[in-house]
Amino acid sequence: MSASSKPKSAPTPADKPYIIVRNSPIHGRGVFAARKIPADTLLIEYEGERISEKEASRRMGADPENPFHTFFFSLESGKLIDGGDNGSDARWINHACEPNCEAREEKGRVYIYSLRDIKKGEELNYDYGLVLDERYTKKVKKNYECRCGAPTCRHTMLAPKKNR
Repeated sequence: MSASSKPKSAPTPADKPYIIVRNSPIHGRGVFAARKIPADTLLIEYEGERISEKEASRRMGADPENPFHTFFFSLESGKLIDGGDNGSDARWINHACEPNCEAREEKGRVYIYSLRDIKKGEELNYDYGLVLDERYTKKVKKNYECRCGAPTCRHTMLAPKKNR
């Protein structure tokens, strides 16, 4: 058997991606562990078009079927990443009140890291901690309803209001 006709070896576990996107029982699409993920592993960058707050306001509610659903990620600079425009699979990671991942901004880029060991097949999630300037009425909380089902679920993806 010549070297060129030699069978290819099976991919090693290190070659297999950590994540896979599929339908989620929490909401729409979700990101799941394709294999065991150790704690503090860099999983993916949150990518998409960089836009201003003004542009985000213009794009908000573009889907009349689901006007509160966006793929916006706020940066410390005041800009936002619109993951719905040339975004990575990170845009499919759902919210949870007891997350197994976290988003970290590093030099203007956002990366998703595992907070703990994650089992193969487990859905990845992080706390969106959405912040709105308006009052958190029952209606507003319902618009940003959380479906994570955690024992400590706050029933909204909104961050708790800070006492002023």
